[in-house]
Amino acid sequence: MPRKHQLSLDIIKILNILFIFVSLVICSLMMLADIPGVELLETNPNWLLIWLVSWSIKRTIYQGAIAGLITGWIYDGITFSTPSHVLSFVLVGVITSSLKKQKYIGEDFISVAFIVFFMTIFAETIFAWQYAQEGFVISSEVRQKYQQIVIISAIITSLWSPAFYYPFNLWQERMRWWTKKQQSNLY
Repeated sequence: MPRKHQLSLDIIKILNILFIFVSLVICSLMMLADIPGVELLETNPNWLLIWLVSWSIKRTIYQGAIAGLITGWIYDGITFSTPSHVLSFVLVGVITSSLKKQKYIGEDFISVAFIVFFMTIFAETIFAWQYAQEGFVISSEVRQKYQQIVIISAIITSLWSPAFYYPFNLWQERMRWWTKKQQSNLY
């Protein structure tokens, strides 16, 4: 009998990994798509950042860092950009996972939108700093572009974050419930 419950637990874990992988692929594809009505002043949401924040909120710092590393690599692969997005995404993953959202912030969409808003500003700031450090343009040009891009990007990304966070969070809650149920049946 315990073998049957262990098999159910393994299937739940496989489904969870599959869901995470598919959601990451969907966010990556949405980064490439120009969907009418989604953009604001020709700026699309940063779907990978939304995925990263949604993933990292209830995870350990190590898991947030690994997720930031992976999403940073994916972002760099999509945009072929220099400098890399890896540093900013790793830091966003670490900071988001260290917030301990359930302890300090309510479980509503507004708090997630605020976290995404500030993490977008943080990630764009790090990217602009890297851009200036590599000497591609002078600092005054980076500052002017930064002011134009960062607020629009933060607004549009935070506005779309609840649309992704709700189903993602619902799935994670169901996975925790199914896992606990199967583990209680195992013993």
